[in-house]
Amino acid sequence: MNYQEADGQYIWHPFTHLKFQTKNIVITKAKGLYLYTEDGRQIMDAVGSWWVNVHGHSHPYIAKQIKEQLNVMEHCIFSGFTHPPAIELAKHISEIVPVKEPKVFYSDNGSTSVEVAIKMALQYFYNQNQPYKNKIIAFKNAYHGDTFGGMSVAERNVFNNPFRKNLFPTYFLDVPKEENFSKVKRQLLRYVDKGNVAAFIFEPLVQGAAGMIMYNEKYLDELIFICQQNNILTIADEVFTGFGKTGKLFACDYLKNKPDIICLSKGLTGGFLPLGVTVVNKKIYDVFVDEDKTKTFYHGHSFTANPLMCRAAIANIELIRKNEFISTIKKIEMMHKEFADIVRHHILVKDVRYKGIILAVEIKTKDRTHYLNRLSTIIEKYFLERDILLRPLGNVLYVVPPVCIKKQEMKKIYSTILSFLNDLSTNNFS
Repeated sequence: MNYQEADGQYIWHPFTHLKFQTKNIVITKAKGLYLYTEDGRQIMDAVGSWWVNVHGHSHPYIAKQIKEQLNVMEHCIFSGFTHPPAIELAKHISEIVPVKEPKVFYSDNGSTSVEVAIKMALQYFYNQNQPYKNKIIAFKNAYHGDTFGGMSVAERNVFNNPFRKNLFPTYFLDVPKEENFSKVKRQLLRYVDKGNVAAFIFEPLVQGAAGMIMYNEKYLDELIFICQQNNILTIADEVFTGFGKTGKLFACDYLKNKPDIICLSKGLTGGFLPLGVTVVNKKIYDVFVDEDKTKTFYHGHSFTANPLMCRAAIANIELIRKNEFISTIKKIEMMHKEFADIVRHHILVKDVRYKGIILAVEIKTKDRTHYLNRLSTIIEKYFLERDILLRPLGNVLYVVPPVCIKKQEMKKIYSTILSFLNDLSTNNFS
């Protein structure tokens, strides 16, 4: 079979401009940092395959745990039944997640974990005879997935324009920074005074899909405090930032005021299998414990708490809880800092920002910074020709590598970024 031709004939790929898509590269093996193509190339996966890969591809310990689970139980219904992998994973998560007295609700991806959180927040007040508390506050630029609830609490942009009339209205805040924080607080208090807000949802410290926009935890802490003082639930969307991306296990670990709900996916299974969880505090859970059957949370998935996915996540967390995991991230962050101090002086660099394993370089162009900036395709092509996978967010070039990356490999990425900027400045793309 010619896989490339068959791919074009049968598959509709995500986030793909179909009219001008090139033939997709066929990957036949993945190991550590590298993706191996059918024609013998070895490509650095510098974005963790859409931010999911934590330790490197095909990590032997996680693979072994999944294989052993396959021989025991592949799946079973999760209503009226339970199983050891789901129980063990929930215990692991409860021990590390920054939520008080946590309860774990399983789903199957990041968008769905957010959808569950929104529904829980709204029903929390509905169950208490406060159905008028039905509005959500979110940040501008936000991205919370591609389901309708997630799109509704996100920036209105190219991701959701065709569905704009179908989305429920949301109150939006400016992303807080030193020069606008007084204004942001006033915005929040205006929404609070309406008396109809159920929850405030946010991507803590880093807005990934918006272009790796970063903001200080002290501002978020104060906004959360205001919500907590006014009976507004707080939802941390850590689908991207969770599992070490920001230098701590969770971005919310930087906060004094912890969220009521946290959404996790992407890095949860180390990049092996799709799994999402929505973790809530006991205060929320208790409102669903009632003799009235209509107060049940009627939400679930056929593959809820799949044992294979749970076993992969347990193995991933076991690896994460070893001391060298966070120290390795700190070493990568230090390398990012050293490179940022160099690249920020380049004539074409508008901004450079980093936190944990995340490095973002915003490049000056004649057009504004946005997802459809034409520089995106130029960046991606340039790096792929040099066997480095990057998926820029418009004119924002970013790196989110797995922790297995070596110093020399990181240096190759940095030097290629500098070469690209130099070639761009002379319009040389040979």
